[in-house]
Amino acid sequence: MEQNDPMMCTPNLEEAINYQPLVLAPETPLVDVIARMSQMPFSSCTLGAEPHYSLGAEKNTTRPTCALIMQDQNIVGILTERDIVRFAAAGMDCDRVTAADVMAHPVKTLSLADFKDIFAVMFLFRRFRIRHLPIVDDQNQLIGIAEPGSLRKVLKPANLLKLRRVSEVMSTFVIHAPPTCSVLSLAQLMAEHRVSCVVIVEPAPDDGLKPIGIITERDIVQFQAMQFDIDRITAADAMSSPLFLLNPEDSLWSAHQEMQRRRVRRLVVSWNWGQALGIVTQTSLLKVFDPLEMYGIIETLQQTIQQLEAEKASYWRQQDAEVS
Repeated sequence: MEQNDPMMCTPNLEEAINYQPLVLAPETPLVDVIARMSQMPFSSCTLGAEPHYSLGAEKNTTRPTCALIMQDQNIVGILTERDIVRFAAAGMDCDRVTAADVMAHPVKTLSLADFKDIFAVMFLFRRFRIRHLPIVDDQNQLIGIAEPGSLRKVLKPANLLKLRRVSEVMSTFVIHAPPTCSVLSLAQLMAEHRVSCVVIVEPAPDDGLKPIGIITERDIVQFQAMQFDIDRITAADAMSSPLFLLNPEDSLWSAHQEMQRRRVRRLVVSWNWGQALGIVTQTSLLKVFDPLEMYGIIETLQQTIQQLEAEKASYWRQQDAEVS
């Protein structure tokens, strides 16, 4: 095997660090936090203006997905898109709320000295059910932040993804809703079920479901930033559509390529003419590099090798028989 083969490359995890994360003070008004996370300046969060729909927020991967709350150079909390969705679902007014009022704390961090093992990092994501991991120096000072998406970009073993199917890592726990639902009700569903999106569906033949769109946490943050009355906006008006649908038998490499090409963080899976739905996310793709999952890859490789060896032996026996 060549030394520059993707299977042999050790990822440089430091390349997965975002060295310029969004950092705000605890007294920052929540309205300003939302504005910075959506990168859309505004000065009010009345949420009463007539909506002017400007969607596709999911596709802009340059926007921060969280804000680190710091005081005296110490990390005291974190605000993520999921926190904003939970706040929006409660129907609260954010004009008089600060970051300190709604931030999650304490914050799990990892020292740069320990940021060497991809498996250890993925264990932390799974163990603490987080999607953002601040990286600190030996003085506990912030260096940057790592996320599943940034880790996926530095992982090189494309062949591993080509060997695995979407069905092996997808989640079949999919929250869906009809296009007539309000965005507020969708935010409430996300908060209740702790999911990052709701798939919008229409009835299909034989009691199936036809996925026609999706609303994500990123969309909710954008609607908050644009002062939309999310109780008045329907899913049909706000959803990202049309959807690109995966099949369970597609390779994870195909899923990875589509996410990169479409600049999205999740893809919907549909099969049996809408009888079943699934979701594949950036975090799902990382499962293939989990130590336990690696056993499945090794087993697949061993079976392939055994099959090739058996076919080779059969071929030579046939050649010997013809010569005799």
